[in-house]
Amino acid sequence: MLSLAFLLAAGVVLVRDTRDSIRERVEAATRVTVQLLDTVIVSSAMNPSLGPTHYVLQDFLNSLGYVRSSRIELYDYANTLLYVSPHSTFQLEIDPPQWFVKLVSPKVETVTRRVRYGTLIITSSAEGSIREAWSGFLQLIWMGIGFFVLLNLLVYGLLSHALRPVQHILRGINQIEQGDLTTRLPRFSVPEFDRIGASLNQMAVSLDAERQLEQNRQLTQLIQQHIEDERRSLARELHDELGQYVTAIKTFAVAIVNKTREKSPDIAASAQTIVAAANHIYDGMHNIIRQLRPAAMDNMGLIETLRDMIAGYQAQHPELSIQLHVSGEFKPMGENVNINIYRIVQEAVNNAIKHADARSVMVRIQAAQDGWHLRIEDDGVGMQADEVDQTQHFGLLGIRERVQALHGQFKVISEPGNGQGAALEIRLPLQSA
Repeated sequence: MLSLAFLLAAGVVLVRDTRDSIRERVEAATRVTVQLLDTVIVSSAMNPSLGPTHYVLQDFLNSLGYVRSSRIELYDYANTLLYVSPHSTFQLEIDPPQWFVKLVSPKVETVTRRVRYGTLIITSSAEGSIREAWSGFLQLIWMGIGFFVLLNLLVYGLLSHALRPVQHILRGINQIEQGDLTTRLPRFSVPEFDRIGASLNQMAVSLDAERQLEQNRQLTQLIQQHIEDERRSLARELHDELGQYVTAIKTFAVAIVNKTREKSPDIAASAQTIVAAANHIYDGMHNIIRQLRPAAMDNMGLIETLRDMIAGYQAQHPELSIQLHVSGEFKPMGENVNINIYRIVQEAVNNAIKHADARSVMVRIQAAQDGWHLRIEDDGVGMQADEVDQTQHFGLLGIRERVQALHGQFKVISEPGNGQGAALEIRLPLQSA
């Protein structure tokens, strides 16, 4: 486009200069011709012996022949044409187009001289000059077109050579887009393309690692789901099967106690021991069932189940202050979200009780417009999350995996030795539901 614009601008300037040059040339030729013929007319008038002026002019014009840029016509007193100058034969084979002729043709000038017994008419004519100008203009046009084609071929060739790595880059992007994250680009000689290739390779490595991490997360989530299903099944079996047997044992032992209390006190005492053991087994079994699967989750929902869990911890550890603070409007969540939140709070409170050496534990749950906010904090000794050996302690790792499975954010806030304990902040988006 720049080359075409340059050619167009050059053509406009050339046509304008050509028009001015032809005009000046024709005007000059016309003035010289008129002065020459005026001289002949004056000489004829001063020398009557030469004959009538129109005959003198006729003889002079016949001997003069073609006059460039001028058309000369001579008429006698009866307006009979005595002489007309021949047409220009200069580059007669050239036929300029009409648009060029209209662009460069100057204004036609006509000079008339009345002589004795006749009339002389001199008309400016730019035919030869126009053909000459068109010949030069045509040569410049062909040179411009040749330069334009050569320049574009050169630029196209250079760009094709310089942009050859783009094909490799586009092919690599297409392969990555189709899921082939093993694609790697070679080194390029152009520094910019080499940096692009290195960045694309690094992106492919990151995407591959992210995909593997996501697959591991999905596998972890699937394993956790199967574990929860097994826990639910095991809790149901304990409640339905073992619970019935323990209840039957207790019933039989109570009947034995009632029948042998007066006749056989020893047997009654043994039966009473069986009743106490059955009660202990029953309570222990229900504690195990509660750990495996909170029964209140299906009946009362997540919040009430959390209240029941906190109350159970408070009963088991009366020396601690364990509180649950709930705010906001909680909409029903899916089973997967409910059980994961329950396990997160359960693990966090367990960690605080076992390792924080705290006097109080606070669990805050808030339902906001952008999701759920959880904060579990204590006033214990604190911890350094980076120094925790997660190959031996899976609590924080399990919490992090559950939060990431719900596309949430997890952060540990703690500065050991400052007396402010530790806090876990968890944010779960609404789409987790």
